[in-house]
Amino acid sequence: MKKLYFLLLFLFFASLTYSQDQKTIGDIEGFKLYPNPVTNGKVYISTTINAPKKILILDVLGNKVLETTILGNELNLSDLDAGIYIIRVFEKDKVATRKLIIK
Repeated sequence: MKKLYFLLLFLFFASLTYSQDQKTIGDIEGFKLYPNPVTNGKVYISTTINAPKKILILDVLGNKVLETTILGNELNLSDLDAGIYIIRVFEKDKVATRKLIIK
């Protein structure tokens, strides 16, 4: 059973890494997420048009841990435990998905 979990986790991270290398048609123009890994509890998200952004953060199992909307570029993550997450940012009709590490 442990081998099955390891295989599923490996496939998940492999597909995530591949999807980050490929720019999709719906990717947000000028998308920047920094600092990553997060050490001070805050992450900054900047884009070319800098419109309001809907943020969805998932854990590695796909469970939603945070859903919010930001108007600027600062997102407070101090309530999240250290670990690896998936962040999905929606801006107008575009979407960007990245791996987020919190230390």
